[in-house]
This record gives sequence, structure tokens and C-alpha cells, in this order.
Amino acid sequence: MGVRRVNPQTPPPAGTETGEVTPQGLREQYEAGATVTQLVATSGLSYGTVLNRLREAGTVMRTSWQTRRMRDGQARRNLAAHLRRLYEQHGATLTELAAAGAGTRRAARRLLIEAGGTPRTTQQTLRIRTAADAAARQKLAVSLRSRYEAGATVPELAKECNYSVATVYRLLHQAGTRMRPQHRHGPARGPRTRS
Repeated sequence: MGVRRVNPQTPPPAGTETGEVTPQGLREQYEAGATVTQLVATSGLSYGTVLNRLREAGTVMRTSWQTRRMRDGQARRNLAAHLRRLYEQHGATLTELAAAGAGTRRAARRLLIEAGGTPRTTQQTLRIRTAADAAARQKLAVSLRSRYEAGATVPELAKECNYSVATVYRLLHQAGTRMRPQHRHGPARGPRTRS
């Protein structure tokens, strides 16, 4: 005979301490989210008796789908709040929210609205992304400037960052870097003579 598992978070229905399980006590537990199976386990009554007492108390019975949704409600609220933080504080897109757990863009939008968020227009998202990219670029430019002023050469910086030399020059100029004079490589040229 198998052991029946009881959800430890479901307290016994009112009246079990005194040996009497009231229909109202069963109804309160059911409406708080307990299933009929859990009420059977905690009350010691048969499945049919629990159903009869719930009906006697005027309980509106849930479908299994409604029970699942009720029990998954907190997990859904937690996910919705997490997605809203990603969307509002980190500028995530609906596509990124879908990948972060919502499943689809439509589900991400629905969860965002459930959490009290407001979906952005494409233009608003682009503005946020552009501002974030500009801030990251400025941070990189300042970092390159400090390394350049510490003695690194432009070709070295380009190799380290995997950027072209021209891009590194552009970033250094963006950071207001005072450039060192360029060294000529190769044989020294003699003075030019006028003809």
C-alpha cells in the first residue's frame, strides 16, 4: 500500500482537533487553495464525504485547471515581477523577456502588464538602447585614455580590445585624449633639396 503525501502547508480543517470536521471548515480550507485530496488526507474522511460536505457548505468547486492556476499564482507573480525589473531597469526587450522565462513575446507582454509595467514602443526601446550603448562607449573611451596615458600604444590597445586602430583613435579623441607625436618607422629620410 502506497504512502499518501500530504502538503505540509495545508493545516487540518477546522474541527479535526475535536474529532468533528465541519462543512464550513472544509470550505474555508478549500477556498484557501487546498485540494479535495488534501482535505481527505488531513480530515480522515472519504473522498465522497469531503465532496458532500463541501457542497453542503455551498462551496463553488474549481476545475483542476483553476486549482493549478491558483497554486501556480505566486510563481507567476514572482516571474512577472522579475520580468518587469529586467524590462524597466535593464532595458530588456520583449524578445529577451521571452527568453528569460516568459516563453513568447505575447506571454512576456501579458506578464509585464500583470506586474504593473507598461510596454514601450519600438522607438522608446531604441532610445534606451542607444543611450546605454553611448554610455558604454564613453566608459570604454575613458578606459582607453587612461591606458594610453600610462604608455600603451594605439596598436597595442587595438589588439587588446579587438578593434581597428582607427576605432581606437576615434575613441581616444572622444575621451579628449592629448595624443603623443607619432613616431616614424623605417629609415630616416635625408633633408629635402629644392630643385
